[in-house]
Amino acid sequence: MNTTIIAALTLAIFAATATQASAVSSSVKYACMGDYLSYCSQHAPGGSAVKQCMRRNGSKLSRGCVSALIKAGYVSKKAVSRRAASLGR
Repeated sequence: MNTTIIAALTLAIFAATATQASAVSSSVKYACMGDYLSYCSQHAPGGSAVKQCMRRNGSKLSRGCVSALIKAGYVSKKAVSRRAASLGR
């Protein structure tokens, strides 16, 4: 039950940031919610600290999150491939 409440609150916080000028697309929010909860939930959603945290944890992000980030234009496929190659993947 606590997990459901936390997920609902996180979704509400993500939704509340949708009106901000630097808001993240809804597809990225949904695809990356688990990654946010796992790695960056100590930062307020939509802020620059979350973006920095997600970059620092880029190699741990789920495929769905990375795909959504590429599709939304937040990161290029070339940059993802380059980073994977530098990590030996």
